Amino acid sequence: MSTNKERFARFGIGTKGFVYILIGGLTAAAAFGRGQKTDSSGALEFLSNQPLGLVLIGITVLGLCGLVFWRFYQAFKDPEDKGNDFKGIANRIGYFSSGFFYCFLIVSGVEILLNSNSGSGNSKETLVAKLLDETYGQIMVIAVSLIFLGKAIYQFWRAFSGKFKDKVKATGHKIATRKFILYTGRIGYTARGIVISIIAYLTFSAALHYDSNKAGGTEEAFHFVQNEFGTIILFLIATGLLSYGIFMLIKARYRKMVI
Repeated sequence: MSTNKERFARFGIGTKGFVYILIGGLTAAAAFGRGQKTDSSGALEFLSNQPLGLVLIGITVLGLCGLVFWRFYQAFKDPEDKGNDFKGIANRIGYFSSGFFYCFLIVSGVEILLNSNSGSGNSKETLVAKLLDETYGQIMVIAVSLIFLGKAIYQFWRAFSGKFKDKVKATGHKIATRKFILYTGRIGYTARGIVISIIAYLTFSAALHYDSNKAGGTEEAFHFVQNEFGTIILFLIATGLLSYGIFMLIKARYRKMVI
């Protein structure tokens, strides 16, 4: 991979961190009535309302294109030699699905730039509604919830195994810096695992009750946390996602990349 491609990929990873910092920061403030619980699309809407908002959206969309490029590059070119066994294919499918998800966020950003955002509502709720209308739809939605659960378990494994450190060139840094990288990653992956676990639960609940209104994404997960566990827990999870964003910025700078 050329230097320009590597820079584009790093820019994409950093942009992901920026989006998570917005999500975590806005939601942490919302826990005490000073912001708004939000998801990735909501973060873009927030940017659009700031001075030079369209410029910020444009830069963010470009960065997300870099992230999608890197995920698809990982999936198809396999620069890290994941291989073609079951574990390798599973990893590469995960890279592809991650890139595919961010394609939707890019579309949302472009719609904002073109002032054509129709406010289609909760995309996961819409997807679940479509699936429930199909033959064996309930089974398919349960399968989707299990995929989310598997992803959540993977986030927890990443957090507590410390495997996330393997892709960050921390050698040469001071001990305090290495500890900071470790803590931001561990806290961030744990918070992400919690949010995805709740999304899995909401999706399963939608299937169980045959009601797409019970499904939801990140923003609905935040509402669930506040309603069920209170403001303090919401604040802690939100700051955890902010920590994940900081870790992504570190990763963008120091991630090991196969060239």
